[in-house]
Amino acid sequence: MQKEAAEEFEPKKVWLIALATWLVQFCTYGYVSAFGVYQDYYTRDYLSASTPSDISWIGSVQLFLQYALGIAVGRIYDLGWFHHLIGVGTVLQIVSLFMLSLTRRQRYPEIFLAQAIGMGLGQAMLFLPSITVVSHHFRRRRVVATGVAVSGASVGGVIWPILLNQSSQALGFPNAIRITAALIGAFLLVANLLYFIACSRPTSISSSTSFQSNRPDFRAIFTDVAYLVSIAAAFCINLGLFFPFFYLQSYGLSVGIKSSLAFYLLAILNGGSAFGRIIPNILAGKFGVYNTLLPSLYISSALVFAIFGIKNFAGLTIFAILYGFWSGAYVSLIPSLLCQLSPHPKELGVRMGIAFSLVAISLLAGTPIEGMLLKRQSGGGFVWSASIIFCGVLIGCGSICMTISRFLYIRSRRIQKQCV
Repeated sequence: MQKEAAEEFEPKKVWLIALATWLVQFCTYGYVSAFGVYQDYYTRDYLSASTPSDISWIGSVQLFLQYALGIAVGRIYDLGWFHHLIGVGTVLQIVSLFMLSLTRRQRYPEIFLAQAIGMGLGQAMLFLPSITVVSHHFRRRRVVATGVAVSGASVGGVIWPILLNQSSQALGFPNAIRITAALIGAFLLVANLLYFIACSRPTSISSSTSFQSNRPDFRAIFTDVAYLVSIAAAFCINLGLFFPFFYLQSYGLSVGIKSSLAFYLLAILNGGSAFGRIIPNILAGKFGVYNTLLPSLYISSALVFAIFGIKNFAGLTIFAILYGFWSGAYVSLIPSLLCQLSPHPKELGVRMGIAFSLVAISLLAGTPIEGMLLKRQSGGGFVWSASIIFCGVLIGCGSICMTISRFLYIRSRRIQKQCV
């Protein structure tokens, strides 16, 4: 018989898993959250011959690969190869960062290969397994544990932009990347050690049975309407969600904010996200995942349109805190929502993988579209209105779809109870 919630037997070991995932999120999603620094630096200097849309493809492909390989990575996880995924992903992440530091100015293909492809593949092997292993080991406190674990991404989003901006000014851009590569290498090695100590067989449900007997019921998965609509909602939301994370620093500079202040906007944005990944998860344990998620989505959409009236550092700081908080709630609650929509533990990795793979398409397209919508002015600045409207409308449409998903989920639960 499968053991009950792991934390009831070995609470200390289980929380070591959450700590390891925190470190992985700090080094993967947290580092991607600092891409706004790269976007701004590449646009102004290192890749100044390329358009903002071309440059944003680097970050969007990196995010795309992180999610797009979800089906394959999720299936490998379900078969018991968790430690292999984490180990290979660690090596790829470290090597790719050091290779990025060796790229040459105005050599777009070199940077794209190292940052978009290399780091994207490494993060794909780290990101999904690290989240799924927390959901696999926690039961009673799954939502809270997931929120705490993924908050590492937001803390990384605070630390990495400041470190990159400050060290690149003092030591040069290549040396700044090498510093971050060394730190990420150290943190990921610690995470691997913690995983080895705390979960020697993290996917024992899958590994203890044959491949055939453990095959997920794909027919049931692809006829789960609430699950599919939630994916459609996430698809729309992610088309617009990352616009501030990629472009807020550039927007601040374009409206006349001093660079010494604008460089901190991304860190402030991710600082707000850190609280958004913890507090709403605690509330979700009491009020439900859907009931906590939906307000965060509608508020995020409204905040995007507020950018039209913001032209100073104080206003952008308030926006960054609020948008970071509410968008962070969405990012951290989505894994918990997918767990809630997964009726069988053996399907957890595959369901997350399918969702992440489909949503990856929107991550690939979103920020380049927003970059294309930016129109250069004669003075060298940009017209931002089209990108802002695109972002706000897509998040709003996704919010409506998520509301429909909640309705379908509640209705299916009622039907199941009636059948029983």
